[in-house]
Amino acid sequence: MAIQITTELIKELRDSTGISVMQCKRALEEAEGDMKKALAILKKTSSDIALKKGDREVKDGSVCIKTNGEKAVMVSLHCETDFVSRNEDFVNLLQKLADIAIADGIPKMKEGSKDFIDPVIQKTGENIQLGEVYEVLGEVLGTYVHNNKSGVIVSLVGGTPDLARDIAMHITAMKPEYMSESEISEDVKKTITEVFEKEVATIDKPADIKKKMLEGKINTYFKEKTLPEQLFIKNPEETVGKLLEKSGAKIKEVKRSSI
Repeated sequence: MAIQITTELIKELRDSTGISVMQCKRALEEAEGDMKKALAILKKTSSDIALKKGDREVKDGSVCIKTNGEKAVMVSLHCETDFVSRNEDFVNLLQKLADIAIADGIPKMKEGSKDFIDPVIQKTGENIQLGEVYEVLGEVLGTYVHNNKSGVIVSLVGGTPDLARDIAMHITAMKPEYMSESEISEDVKKTITEVFEKEVATIDKPADIKKKMLEGKINTYFKEKTLPEQLFIKNPEETVGKLLEKSGAKIKEVKRSSI
């Protein structure tokens, strides 16, 4: 015998799922008042809606970082608009995914992420996709998130968590392309050299002067884009490299993500 679909039953289902009253009512009617069946129907509906919206471009979203001492995880979650990225359900979803990642590991979080994401797609009406997810281990960790749109995790050998956080903040603000000179490939050096050679070739100066100008332009270009050579954002009197050296610290690992 079917259970009567009461307002209380609809409210109970809505409170447990956060899904609209009419969707809960329809699910309960289809399930003939069986709460477990209604939940299964809503889950399938969420999955179907998510599938239909899966090819819509996700140009916005948020980044979240969680730490627990010797581990930090960064999770980015994408959506279609800034309006949804500020939505409470979206924010809570991102926090939930990050909590699972820090507690149970990234693979387990990814494995179950669809079950958490699909109902929020159903509620917001937007495509939502899990983005980059990183884990960094280390004794000296620092993190920084700017406007929920970009985040950085820094692991140091030596130094302090405060220093690691300062370096993370600097990376967020100055966006270095290279964490060290060793990351600059020969192809990149060749391309940049060719670009500046064409620029210098048009200058009416003696060959030796043009050579010095070329070297200066190349050096300046890479100094501005390589972390240790950048002027530290909190103290432009010294470079990040000098700050690390003075503190007896070295960068072990850097992970960053931005929307």
